[in-house]
Amino acid sequence: MSGLNERIFRAINEWPDSFAPLTFFSIALNQVWVKVILGLLVVGMIVANTRTRTAAIQALLSVGLANLTTDQFKHFLPMNRPYQELAGVMDRVGATNNPGTASAHTANMTAVAFVFCYQLGWWGSPWVVIAILTALSRVYVGAHYPYQVVLGCACGIVASYLVTKGWERIQAKRSSVLVSETPNEVPPEN
Repeated sequence: MSGLNERIFRAINEWPDSFAPLTFFSIALNQVWVKVILGLLVVGMIVANTRTRTAAIQALLSVGLANLTTDQFKHFLPMNRPYQELAGVMDRVGATNNPGTASAHTANMTAVAFVFCYQLGWWGSPWVVIAILTALSRVYVGAHYPYQVVLGCACGIVASYLVTKGWERIQAKRSSVLVSETPNEVPPEN
């Protein structure tokens, strides 16, 4: 498995410079203008209607949980990043010393994609594309092995599933409490 993992890594990491725009998906959140656009998108979704508000809030919660999950993997099961142990890796974003066990970038974008597809249907599909491009970019820039990206994807899916299903359970419980607290209407006597 490790041989296949390294071969896939090298195949993607050695793509020519014509793929350099892919790097954007690894560094986008370092750009102020991207943060502003995402912030405006979240605010717009929150004020637009209940459906988009729910999607935005669940996405934010899912990203937080996905990121926390990848941090725990990195803390309790530290694994090297490719540039920390392989020769000839094309490091396109700058090396760090922290572990790369699970890709947080991939987990976060996968979590958003899952929630948006679940809540908004096909309107979430652009986020699936963004999640895939982010996953590829993490290998292309030399920051993660393919298995680390897959683990990040799994973390994002699990986190967003837990958030969406947890939300539904809370809403169902709230609805049943409201129904039980509503006085029964007595039909008028004739």
